Amino acid sequence: MIGIGTDIEEVKRFENFFDKSFKAFMEKNFTQNEIDYCLSKGAPAQHLAARFAGKEAVLKALFSLNITDIFYPAIEILNNELGVPYVRIITNCNKDICIKLSLSHSSSMAMAFCIIYR
Repeated sequence: MIGIGTDIEEVKRFENFFDKSFKAFMEKNFTQNEIDYCLSKGAPAQHLAARFAGKEAVLKALFSLNITDIFYPAIEILNNELGVPYVRIITNCNKDICIKLSLSHSSSMAMAFCIIYR
Protein backbone atom coordinates (compact mmCIF):
# COMPACT_ATOMS: atom_id res chain seq x y z
CA MET A 1 0.00 0.00 0.00
CA ILE A 2 1.19 3.49 -0.83
CA GLY A 3 0.16 6.79 0.75
CA ILE A 4 1.06 10.19 -0.65
CA GLY A 5 0.85 13.69 0.74
CA THR A 6 1.92 17.15 -0.27
CA ASP A 7 1.78 20.63 1.25
CA ILE A 8 2.83 24.18 0.51
CA GLU A 9 3.37 26.97 3.06
CA GLU A 10 4.03 30.70 2.86
CA VAL A 11 7.40 31.50 4.45
CA LYS A 12 6.13 34.78 5.91
CA ARG A 13 3.91 32.79 8.32
CA PHE A 14 7.14 31.60 10.00
CA GLU A 15 9.06 34.88 10.24
CA ASN A 16 8.01 35.84 13.78
CA PHE A 17 10.01 33.09 15.45
CA PHE A 18 10.92 35.33 18.40
CA ASP A 19 7.28 36.37 19.07
CA LYS A 20 5.94 34.80 22.28
CA SER A 21 2.83 33.26 20.68
CA PHE A 22 4.85 31.94 17.75
CA LYS A 23 7.40 30.42 20.13
CA ALA A 24 4.50 28.53 21.74
CA PHE A 25 3.40 27.35 18.28
CA MET A 26 6.96 26.16 17.54
CA GLU A 27 7.26 24.32 20.85
CA LYS A 28 3.91 22.60 20.23
CA ASN A 29 4.65 21.52 16.64
CA PHE A 30 8.44 21.12 16.32
CA THR A 31 10.99 19.10 18.25
CA GLN A 32 13.93 20.87 19.85
CA ASN A 33 16.22 19.29 17.24
CA GLU A 34 14.13 20.84 14.46
CA ILE A 35 14.03 24.25 16.14
CA ASP A 36 17.78 24.24 16.75
CA TYR A 37 18.47 23.24 13.14
CA CYS A 38 16.18 25.89 11.63
CA LEU A 39 17.38 28.71 13.90
CA SER A 40 21.00 27.88 13.02
CA LYS A 41 20.32 28.75 9.36
CA GLY A 42 20.69 32.15 7.73
CA ALA A 43 16.99 32.13 6.77
CA PRO A 44 15.25 30.25 9.61
CA ALA A 45 11.71 31.01 8.39
CA GLN A 46 12.31 29.14 5.12
CA HIS A 47 13.49 26.06 7.00
CA LEU A 48 10.66 26.22 9.54
CA ALA A 49 8.11 26.54 6.72
CA ALA A 50 9.65 23.61 4.84
CA ARG A 51 9.62 21.41 7.94
CA PHE A 52 6.03 22.34 8.73
CA ALA A 53 5.04 21.56 5.13
CA GLY A 54 6.88 18.25 5.57
CA LYS A 55 4.89 17.40 8.68
CA GLU A 56 1.65 18.24 6.86
CA ALA A 57 2.65 16.07 3.90
CA VAL A 58 3.55 13.17 6.21
CA LEU A 59 0.21 13.47 8.03
CA LYS A 60 -1.71 13.49 4.75
CA ALA A 61 0.15 10.40 3.56
CA LEU A 62 -0.41 8.63 6.90
CA PHE A 63 -4.10 9.52 6.91
CA SER A 64 -4.47 8.18 3.36
CA LEU A 65 -3.28 4.83 4.77
CA ASN A 66 -5.81 5.13 7.63
CA ILE A 67 -3.03 5.76 10.17
CA THR A 68 -4.63 8.48 12.26
CA ASP A 69 -2.89 8.24 15.64
CA ILE A 70 0.31 10.20 14.81
CA PHE A 71 0.43 14.00 15.05
CA TYR A 72 2.89 16.92 14.67
CA PRO A 73 4.95 16.43 17.86
CA ALA A 74 5.62 12.79 16.95
CA ILE A 75 6.93 13.64 13.47
CA GLU A 76 10.55 14.79 13.47
CA ILE A 77 12.21 15.88 10.23
CA LEU A 78 15.99 15.73 10.31
CA ASN A 79 18.76 15.69 7.71
CA ASN A 80 21.29 12.93 7.09
CA GLU A 81 25.00 13.58 6.61
CA LEU A 82 24.38 14.49 2.95
CA GLY A 83 21.67 17.00 3.86
CA VAL A 84 18.82 14.77 2.66
CA PRO A 85 15.72 15.13 4.85
CA TYR A 86 14.31 12.08 6.57
CA VAL A 87 11.43 11.46 8.95
CA ARG A 88 11.65 9.94 12.39
CA ILE A 89 8.38 8.98 14.07
CA ILE A 90 8.66 9.51 17.82
CA THR A 91 5.95 7.32 19.27
CA ASN A 92 5.40 3.93 20.81
CA CYS A 93 3.17 2.72 17.99
CA ASN A 94 4.56 -0.10 15.88
CA LYS A 95 3.90 0.83 12.25
CA ASP A 96 5.67 -1.12 9.51
CA ILE A 97 6.13 1.83 7.15
CA CYS A 98 8.85 3.45 5.07
CA ILE A 99 8.66 7.23 4.65
CA LYS A 100 10.28 9.19 1.83
CA LEU A 101 10.17 12.99 1.96
CA SER A 102 11.27 15.79 -0.31
CA LEU A 103 11.41 19.43 0.85
CA SER A 104 12.00 22.59 -1.17
CA HIS A 105 11.76 26.31 -0.52
CA SER A 106 12.24 29.70 -2.09
CA SER A 107 12.34 33.02 -0.29
CA SER A 108 8.53 33.13 -0.17
CA MET A 109 7.20 29.55 -0.38
CA ALA A 110 8.07 26.12 1.00
CA MET A 111 6.72 22.79 -0.16
CA ALA A 112 6.95 19.12 0.67
CA PHE A 113 6.06 15.83 -0.97
CA CYS A 114 5.82 12.55 0.93
CA ILE A 115 5.43 8.92 -0.10
CA ILE A 116 4.81 6.23 2.49
CA TYR A 117 4.72 2.56 1.70
CA ARG A 118 4.22 -0.55 3.74
